[in-house]
Amino acid sequence: MALPLPDIENSYCVDHINCLRRSFRSRLGQDLVDPCLSPVEASLLIYRAPYVVVSHGLGPDPVFNYGNQAALNLFEMSWLEFTRLPSRQSAEPPNQAERAELLAQVARQGYIRHYSGVRIAKSGRRFRIKDVTVWNLVDDQGADYGQAALYSAWEFL
Repeated sequence: MALPLPDIENSYCVDHINCLRRSFRSRLGQDLVDPCLSPVEASLLIYRAPYVVVSHGLGPDPVFNYGNQAALNLFEMSWLEFTRLPSRQSAEPPNQAERAELLAQVARQGYIRHYSGVRIAKSGRRFRIKDVTVWNLVDDQGADYGQAALYSAWEFL
C-alpha cells in the first residue's frame, strides 16, 4: 500500500537520520548504513529500505518522530498519522507493560538485540515483530534524545 511520502530530504529528516546513524554506531559499534553515504543519501536509503526503522522522542508518553516507508506500510498509517502516535499505542494494552519494560532495559543498557513482541496496525491487524534491535538516541551534544528500533522480520497473526 503506497502512502503519501513525507519530505524525506528536509533538514529534520536528514538530521534525524544522522542522529540514528551516530547513535547506532556509538551504541552497537557498527554502521546502520554505509558510512560513506552523504546525509541525504542515507536519509533516502533508510526511508526506502525493506526493513523497518522507527523512533520516538522523550517524555512521559513519547510520540513517534520517525517511521520509514516499511514502517508506515506495516502500521497502515501516513507519515502525519504515525508521527502523532504515542509509541505505546503501537502495542495493544495487554502488551504495553512488556514494551515499557523493554524500553526501560534499553534506557539502562544503551541497546538490546533480538527482541520480539506483538504490535497492532491502524486497522487492528496484529503482527509479531522479530529479532528487533532497539537503541538509545543521543543528540549532537550527547543528551538523551529518544529511542529507535530496527527490524526486518514480522509475521501477521
